[in-house]
Amino acid sequence: MIVKSVCLDFFRNYLHFEGSFSPNVNVIWGENAQGKTNLLEGIAYLSTASSHRARYDRELIQMGVDHAFVKAEVFSRGRDFTLEAKLGRGVRRQLFSNGVKLKTAGELAGVLNTVLFCPEDLWLIREGAAVRRRFLDDCICQLRPRYAEALAEYRRLYEHKTRILRDWEEHPSLLDTLDEFNLRMAQTGAMLIHYRAYFIKRLREVTPPIHRNFSGGREELGLSYQTVSTIDDPLAPTRTLLEQLLKHQDSHRKAELEARQCLSGPHKDDLVVELDGVSAKTFASQGQTRTAALSLKLASREIFFQETGEWPVLLLDDVLSELDHRRQEFVLKRITGGQVFITCCEEMSLDRLGEGKTFHIHNGVLVG
Repeated sequence: MIVKSVCLDFFRNYLHFEGSFSPNVNVIWGENAQGKTNLLEGIAYLSTASSHRARYDRELIQMGVDHAFVKAEVFSRGRDFTLEAKLGRGVRRQLFSNGVKLKTAGELAGVLNTVLFCPEDLWLIREGAAVRRRFLDDCICQLRPRYAEALAEYRRLYEHKTRILRDWEEHPSLLDTLDEFNLRMAQTGAMLIHYRAYFIKRLREVTPPIHRNFSGGREELGLSYQTVSTIDDPLAPTRTLLEQLLKHQDSHRKAELEARQCLSGPHKDDLVVELDGVSAKTFASQGQTRTAALSLKLASREIFFQETGEWPVLLLDDVLSELDHRRQEFVLKRITGGQVFITCCEEMSLDRLGEGKTFHIHNGVLVG
């Protein structure tokens, strides 16, 4: 997969940007707060129609205007694609592939796969479960269109159920719809658990060898899937998962009404990481957690390649400067093949990276 060119209008700090890129390595350099991350964010947005640092699309639109536009010319699956996203304040975003309007973001799956690695990801292991769920969701959405659709539906149902639980005492009639929402959440939740379980199974196959190599054979990384307690086997058929989710909902019904919160479902799932049999989140050093986070990201890149036969576009957002020399060298040796974007604060020689192009960004403008 190759991003041949990108066009941005009123996206973040870009009034207008156009750039054509190397199919190999692209170094984007400039001082802080000039727009380097925004450019990578725009590319990644066309993978999943979501941003790693914005909850709402309106946050991506430049101040003082009511719309933004992102466009990329992409070579994928042996053919050319033109991907476009039109964002507006107070209106539903519009996504297009080769001029055809897409009904859902899930239809982007498999056209442009990206693996984004930013400094915050170095704390992937230490943060709460929500960060690791986001990692799983971002990966699976790009590989499985049905998962992206199910995730969007589950989030919508979750918001509705949360409002019912919050307001039911003031409006008791809301409880008449609770059973219906519980059933639909369980049906959709079973799909999420099914896909997450299989992706984590792949991670368990690919990540430990990378980490073993990364740590010089000194550490063994383990991964497990923590989901709803009534789920005996997350790899079981979705019909079985549905029955077990309904059982969990039933046992938590009284507690949910009292707490006015949704306490049952895969929105609390976690990817548990262990080093040498103990919790990495609790006991690992800063260096160990960084190595484990890097291993997960590199593993996801390899899974994408194994699943699609094409390397995803790798976006390294100012990560190398956060790593010591040994970790830098390991990452650079593992990312041969495929297109790579690297942002940094100072101009970087391509000698260590191979063929490519260098771009200088200043105040949202390409100056060289």
